[in-house]
Amino acid sequence: MRWGRTSGGPCVSVRVPAKLNLFLSVRGRRPDGYHELVTVFQSVSLYDRVRAGLIGPPGQGHHPAARRRMRVALWHDAGPGVPSGTENLAVRAARALGSAAGVIDLAFVDARALRPADPEVDHASSPYTVIDLRKSIPVGAGMAGGSADAAAALVALNELWACELSRDDLRAVAAHIGSDVPFCVVGGTALATGRGTALAQVLCRGTFHWVVCTADQPLPTADVYRSWDHNCTVNEVQPDAVVQALRTTDPEALGAALHNDLEPAAFALRPQLREQRDALLDAGALGAVLSGSGPTLLALTESAEAATGVCKLMESDFHSVRVATSPAGGPELHPC
Repeated sequence: MRWGRTSGGPCVSVRVPAKLNLFLSVRGRRPDGYHELVTVFQSVSLYDRVRAGLIGPPGQGHHPAARRRMRVALWHDAGPGVPSGTENLAVRAARALGSAAGVIDLAFVDARALRPADPEVDHASSPYTVIDLRKSIPVGAGMAGGSADAAAALVALNELWACELSRDDLRAVAAHIGSDVPFCVVGGTALATGRGTALAQVLCRGTFHWVVCTADQPLPTADVYRSWDHNCTVNEVQPDAVVQALRTTDPEALGAALHNDLEPAAFALRPQLREQRDALLDAGALGAVLSGSGPTLLALTESAEAATGVCKLMESDFHSVRVATSPAGGPELHPC
């Protein structure tokens, strides 16, 4: 797609990282249907890219009257696993930001039926905002790919629509979209509580090296939490050891402290995940843990060279294995 082909309209691009759960404790079910969590998030160097641009009459994108009639279209290259309609979190982010910033009456338009050269677009009385997703974060893998896209859409559209909201303001909007979205707006390292939206920054002094192991099939988050409800009980394990290892840049201590209460629930649904986790430890990982609700497994190593070695040993056991580092910062805004 060529941005501004018909209108010379502006375009912005955001690169956004995936997230890891270095620690995840489930403290029970909340009255609102969510689960009470204590988790340590960290961004990791696997990225999606979100571009947002305006198509339509020149100069109308920031005009209040035009903004009231803004329409949103979505493009992505991720296949059937990623929603193309209003269920897509990037589109939900556009609607949430539109409401918070006074861009009202957002009517979703299926981007597959929209072409920049169409006369009805060239001469439209109101502009389209087109959101273009280019995905590299594994889909349905427990690494917040959809939440990262929502966060990137918030950052991109805040710039494109000249909403002038701060990152803290965007975090507040993000909390209404999904539990991981507020963290994805800021990235870095954070301790999260509640349903995952209350964040406190955690000091991380160094870089950690990972092998990210993706399964053949996604594992729905709702299924894993239902399995936890049926098979697991609340414990009071604390994240102190993880937080201390991050402060001291001690990969051996971090490997020993990695923890995820959802593992037994996910392993009950996919028994092979337990075997694969143990195989990663046998291959030399300092620690291995399920990422979020899975089914991605994360193997921590002592160095980039060690990560490459584990990656080569395990590449036939997973759909994909990739070397990555953390923390990776937050969304990065660029011109197209």
